[in-house]
Amino acid sequence: MTEKRFKRRKPLVRIAMTLAAVFTAWHIFASFLWIAPYSPLREVVPGNMLSSYMIPMFGQSWSVFAPEPINGDYKFKVRAIIDSAGETVTTEWIDATEVEISMIQYKLFTPRAGIQSSEVSSQVKGAFDKLTDDHKVIAGLNYFKDDWSNRLEEKMKSYGSPKLVDEYIEKEQQALAYATQVAYAMWGEKNVIQVQFQASRQNVIPFAKRHDPEAERPNVKIAETGWRGPIVRDGQNNKNFEKIFIRQYKKVHPSTQ
Repeated sequence: MTEKRFKRRKPLVRIAMTLAAVFTAWHIFASFLWIAPYSPLREVVPGNMLSSYMIPMFGQSWSVFAPEPINGDYKFKVRAIIDSAGETVTTEWIDATEVEISMIQYKLFTPRAGIQSSEVSSQVKGAFDKLTDDHKVIAGLNYFKDDWSNRLEEKMKSYGSPKLVDEYIEKEQQALAYATQVAYAMWGEKNVIQVQFQASRQNVIPFAKRHDPEAERPNVKIAETGWRGPIVRDGQNNKNFEKIFIRQYKKVHPSTQ
């Protein structure tokens, strides 16, 4: 009987295999911590290292399962007041969510860009819903002249609940920055004067009525916000956004080509 001799792997190969095994173990452990209900075990990962690793590439949750599965759709629409050949014109609403969702439908490998408008809508709608009725009235007014952002915040805080207002203002600014990118892409940066967005949610037919042929989806609930001045945040690349968004918009609406 002959003795089998195994060739010893080269040091670089052994190092690569060890690093791959360590990374795999870390990824499985991080995913377990992220998916599982919160517990003190998460504190073994220092600072925000866990969230920074998981978001945005590996984020996931149990929200698709009982007892509280996702039961509604979010949409984000944008329109603008533009300067068209010296005349002020109000555009039609553009459904940004429709455009982005088309990027991930029937695709095996889906881009994160396909869900950002839904996430923006969800966040600003959630913050809006927490406001008092007085705050919501103020949010629905038009603020677009000089220093409009500070004036809006001060007016809302004059009705109390500053923490709720701070949360809402942060989400509105995020939504407005996204809406501005959509407006610039559709109608040109030099032409856009004011921007308005519409964040909405519509629940699905209740599970108990799923077999009822006459069942209808509940009414759409909209976060009513007024006209705002366009804003651009640091790090936004309007040219790249326009290139991708317009290309996808033309696929959804080929008659516009």
